[in-house]
Amino acid sequence: MRAESMMGRDILGWRRLFGVMGPSTNTVVQPDFDRMRPAGVTNHYSRIFTPDADAISNETFRAGIGLIGDNTLDAVRSVMTCAPDHLIMGMSAVTFFDGAKGADRFIAQVRDASGIGVTVGSHACTAALNAFGGGKRLAVLSPYWPVMNAEVARYFGDMGFTVVRDIALQCRSWTGIAQVTPQQCVAALKQLDGDDVDAIVQVGTNLSMVRLAAMAELWLGKPVIAINAATYWHALRDNGIPDRVEGCGRLLEEF
Repeated sequence: MRAESMMGRDILGWRRLFGVMGPSTNTVVQPDFDRMRPAGVTNHYSRIFTPDADAISNETFRAGIGLIGDNTLDAVRSVMTCAPDHLIMGMSAVTFFDGAKGADRFIAQVRDASGIGVTVGSHACTAALNAFGGGKRLAVLSPYWPVMNAEVARYFGDMGFTVVRDIALQCRSWTGIAQVTPQQCVAALKQLDGDDVDAIVQVGTNLSMVRLAAMAELWLGKPVIAINAATYWHALRDNGIPDRVEGCGRLLEEF
C-alpha cells in the first residue's frame, strides 16, 4: 500500500497532539502533563530558553519573566513543526502579567504566531474556579516573589475574585522551584486556609502540587487548584476530550 494512501491522524495522538511550551529550567510540568494524558493524546515539548539564576530577588524576578516571555515565540515556532492541534503554555507567570488584558494579549500573540488555539494557566484557573461554583475569595500559593504575587492578585481581581491572602515562597533559582518539598507546601496551605477563603490556587508550573492539591482537597474540604491540573484540564475540555483522570483532584475527576 502506498504511504500517501495511509495518511490520516497521528498513530499515537489520534485524538489530539498538544504542543507545550515550557521554560528550559522547568522539570515538573512535563511529567505532570504526561501523568494526566489520556489515551490518544500526546504532549510535545518545546523548551523556552531560560538561563538559570542562583540569586533571584524581587528586583530581578520581573526581568527574568520578561526574558522568558521574549523567548516564548521561538518555542512556539519550533513546536509548530510537528503540526500540533493545540498549544499549551507550560509556564504561568507570563499569563498573569498586566491583568486580564495582559493574558488576552499573550494569547493573541501566540495565536498570531501559530494559527491555532492556546491554553494558558491564568484563564484556566478562572475556568476551574467557575466550574467549582465561582467562590470569589481566594488564597494563593506561589514559588514566586511578592512582585509577581501582586500581578496574580491583579489578574484575579480583573476576573471578579478577591485574593484574601497569599504566600510567595521566594525560591532563589528557577530550578530551585522544583526542589520545594511537600512538607513546605503543606505548611503553606495550612497558613493560607481559613473560613474567609473559598478556594486555594497554586501557581507556578515548576512547583509540584498536582497530587498534593488533590489530597489537600480532602482535608480542607474546599477546592485546591494546582495550576498544572487546571491548565491540562482546560486544554482537554477545550478540545472536546471529556476523559476523567483519577488521583489529580476533583477538577479532572468531576468536571
